[in-house]
Amino acid sequence: MNSPRFFLCLSVLTLTGFAAGAAPGDEPEVVRFGDSPAQVGHVFPHMTVMADGVGSDSETGIGALIPWANRLWAVGYVAHIQGSGIGLYEIGEDMSFRKHPASVTGTFANRMVHWESEQVFIGPHAIDSEGNVRTIEALANHRLTATARHLLAPAEKVYFLTMEGLLFEVDVKTLEATQLFDLVKELKIVGAKEHFKGAFTAQGRLVVANNTYEEPEFLGERSAGRLAEYDGQGWTILEENPFVEVSGKQNPRVGAKYGNPLYAVGWDRASVIFRVLVGGEWSRYRLPRGSHSWSHSWNTEWMRVREVQTERYLMDAFGLFYDLPALVYGGKVWGIRPVSSHMRIVPDFVHWRGLLVLAGDQTDNAVGQPQSGFWFGDLDELTRFGKPAGWGALWWNDPVEAGETSDPFLMTGFDKKVVHFTQGSDADVTFAVEVDFLGDGTWRTYRSFTVAPGGYVHHEFPSAYSAHWVRVRADQACQASVQLFYN
Repeated sequence: MNSPRFFLCLSVLTLTGFAAGAAPGDEPEVVRFGDSPAQVGHVFPHMTVMADGVGSDSETGIGALIPWANRLWAVGYVAHIQGSGIGLYEIGEDMSFRKHPASVTGTFANRMVHWESEQVFIGPHAIDSEGNVRTIEALANHRLTATARHLLAPAEKVYFLTMEGLLFEVDVKTLEATQLFDLVKELKIVGAKEHFKGAFTAQGRLVVANNTYEEPEFLGERSAGRLAEYDGQGWTILEENPFVEVSGKQNPRVGAKYGNPLYAVGWDRASVIFRVLVGGEWSRYRLPRGSHSWSHSWNTEWMRVREVQTERYLMDAFGLFYDLPALVYGGKVWGIRPVSSHMRIVPDFVHWRGLLVLAGDQTDNAVGQPQSGFWFGDLDELTRFGKPAGWGALWWNDPVEAGETSDPFLMTGFDKKVVHFTQGSDADVTFAVEVDFLGDGTWRTYRSFTVAPGGYVHHEFPSAYSAHWVRVRADQACQASVQLFYN
């Protein structure tokens, strides 16, 4: 198949409505031109990552994507390094698809461009600008979840983080790997299974995320999740909640002009937690949860913040895609906009040759042979996935002090909104609902609600009422719950 034929294939699908998003009930169209690969909607079935049908007792996903050396690279992952038959994949401009001879079956979800050495790192592999692949043998049997720039020797070394919390530094020329830390010990994770995910370097620190979360965390009996930072001298724990992603500008030289803001995504039982590092100072916000299906260590594979187009970020968090601004002005975040709700697990996403490409983690051995595929489309098509909807609490049966104010909670981009209040004190408690409609930290009172002892009040906001952020202030100490539902 040649390139013009492929473009014709996409054009036909667009004209018939299937590539642009078919209406509910429409049958997906299969288009084939001679020996060209078949395309069903946004999917090329031949481009499927498949583990061996027998002996692969876990999922088989696509952990990371990266455009490099005139092709798109993808790396597969299985859980617990159990299984066989997958590895490093190349996708050509003619939609050719092959598993690279250097492939290693493992649990890999890391990728990073290292511009100084003109290489990309994906899984345990280093790929040069001509597409030549080397493998970091010392890391091939580790579950690799992130690669990040080195704090002290950024031109010569990079960091690799494993799911077990081992932090390595790797020489970009020799590929020699040296273990620096066991973060389970450094971050004092006791009595729980570690599950490290994201890592990123910016503003003079390496930030890492561990997303351990099970019923003990939900019940408040344990706090094994972590967001932590390393300044080259020691580690500081920022939160003991589960965090799954840490990201920012991939090219720090370019990002330096704008302060290289750093974003971190986590959660607790109340809602999604969104942390932003600007000018060396952390801010904390809350976002709605679009699905409960991601509220567990294992079921987050892998929520991302990516620069999906030049200076435009896309965030995937708990079943919601967001348009995320790349710039932060005045130390305040505004302009976060929900794009759509969705049910797809998207371990990574990139733009490649004019197409938005979504990786997947579709099936495991519970339904037969483990396998996953890719989705090819346009960024604006994400708006057709599903209308933004979600829920989240500012407080969830939490002890609240008199005069205490909640974190800001995202309000914009949802049509219908309702808030629920309960409190368990022996006196009336008045909750002041405040909104920031400019997004610059200027708060105005929307309305106050008084809740009787042990009582309950709810309020439906006018249709289409919105501000960037909403928060709540309590005038008396109490045990409070304040939950928002959006649709």
